[in-house]
Amino acid sequence: MTTEVNIQTERVDDIPLVVHQLHVMGIPQIVDEIIVPHGNRQGLSVGWTVVGWLSYIVTEADHRLSYVESWAKTHEQTLQSLFPMPVSAQDFTDDRLGSVLTYLSQETEWQAIEQELGQHIVQVYELPQERVRVDSTSAAVYHDPEEQPLLAFGMSKDHRPDLAQFKIMLSALDPLGMPLATLVVPGNRADDGLYVPAIRQSREVLGRRGVLYIGDSKMEAFATRANLAQAGDYYLTPLSQKGSQTELLQELLQPVWNKTQTLQEIYAPDLDTEQERLVAQGYESQRTLTAEQNDTPVSWTERLLVIYSPSLAKQAGRGLQERLERAQEKLSALTPPPARGRRQYRELAPLQAAADKILKHYRVEGLLRLTCERQERQRQVRRHKDQPARSEVQVRYQLHIQPDLDAITALERTHGWRLYVTNCSADQLSLADAVLTYRQSPSFERGFSRLKNRPLGLRPLYLHREDHIVGLVRLLSLALRLLTLVEFVVRRELQAQDEKLAGLYQGNPNRQTNRPTTERLLRVFDNISLTFVNLPGQKIAHVTPLTPLQSRILSLLGLPPSIYTELAASPNSISP
Repeated sequence: MTTEVNIQTERVDDIPLVVHQLHVMGIPQIVDEIIVPHGNRQGLSVGWTVVGWLSYIVTEADHRLSYVESWAKTHEQTLQSLFPMPVSAQDFTDDRLGSVLTYLSQETEWQAIEQELGQHIVQVYELPQERVRVDSTSAAVYHDPEEQPLLAFGMSKDHRPDLAQFKIMLSALDPLGMPLATLVVPGNRADDGLYVPAIRQSREVLGRRGVLYIGDSKMEAFATRANLAQAGDYYLTPLSQKGSQTELLQELLQPVWNKTQTLQEIYAPDLDTEQERLVAQGYESQRTLTAEQNDTPVSWTERLLVIYSPSLAKQAGRGLQERLERAQEKLSALTPPPARGRRQYRELAPLQAAADKILKHYRVEGLLRLTCERQERQRQVRRHKDQPARSEVQVRYQLHIQPDLDAITALERTHGWRLYVTNCSADQLSLADAVLTYRQSPSFERGFSRLKNRPLGLRPLYLHREDHIVGLVRLLSLALRLLTLVEFVVRRELQAQDEKLAGLYQGNPNRQTNRPTTERLLRVFDNISLTFVNLPGQKIAHVTPLTPLQSRILSLLGLPPSIYTELAASPNSISP
């Protein structure tokens, strides 16, 4: 008598953690509440389809539609145990995922989702709401932009001006970097006009005033600052170094150079040495501004923060020296010594145009003195056929380059100095707080890096339909919310308990940190499996036991170990 044994094994890894975290964030409930699908739609709801797709994106670092169905098939038992309704691989076909993107691309529905989702997450996780950071990025595509208004040529932040692109404007809670509002606009739109719409949507999510909005120099537009002042909000932004603002900075620096203005020193902790280090010096002034918003006059006091950064000064000095050296090399190459095969300028205008182009390219206009020397020499031309031998004058120009030391010294004196503006009072935001707050921007930039590269991987983009592109960006912004939220919650709990985690770094198991990334936390859950052993008349299920580190991470996130241990029990374990 033979007994047939059938063994099935699925990789579970971090899927239960991701699915339950998305459920706690309220994503499936809110999406299903707001999006009303077509009446003929059957199977998994839109909200839970989003959860399944996001689980694939986060765990596989891939957003392509065509791979989700096969992934769902290899994890069908796991998904069946995690989802509150029957689920199959056919719920994740290309067509069904494409319809999800179409739903997410609808403006009214998406704004409602962002508003309700943001309010829910802020309330559940008691997130700080005092500061919001706003910025944009561009995403280049290889598509033909013809008849697609979303795709256009513009200033590329990917350094690919040869490719069409679209822009993403993002506002996020500071310092955790969790998105509040996501705008997808054509690639040729200027950044200046995107700040007010992004801030307006952020206000709808937060439902409050008195928030500090932080942005780079493109947020300096007077209309943007006036809008914030009228609404009772605050701003912190550097002024660009051009035009009248350069003159204003020079004016404010005069008392510093005359040694009549004392500077406040600003220190910050060094994460490597755990000691305080000098990061900036500065002082502040103020002025009164007036504007008209919606036919209503508005007046406010603006603080001018004059800030010197030693690291920025060092970087600027090094960059200037490199540009000067490269510019002089290129300029010298314009008029090499006469020799066979070497191009010589016979006319002055083309030489001056070429020199001006080099000066502009290396941004050293006014720093190098150029003089063009006209040189003539007699050249004997041999007799050729019926042409008699003759003597002719050959003209060439020689370029002489001399650094303007006074201009270079004057420029170097301004290195490291930036002018910031804010309408927040000193009681609410001190000079030191303003500097340290603005310097936290790398955490926000990492959100763009996650969105465009790994693990979310917007680039390269395989979609061509505009509604699908917009829907995909919004879908990935939901995944970015998950990544930033998990990271923030774990770090907050570790700091509150004065604890560090070990075992997150491969090859160095004893290394400890209280600032782990979500990517490292999720990697800890690799190699967890769900196994079913089918015997005649009996079915046995087994889940890989959790390690102490895995259990600790779940505890820090407020998730019970049962999200793994109950996978072997009855399916549909999550209540709708």
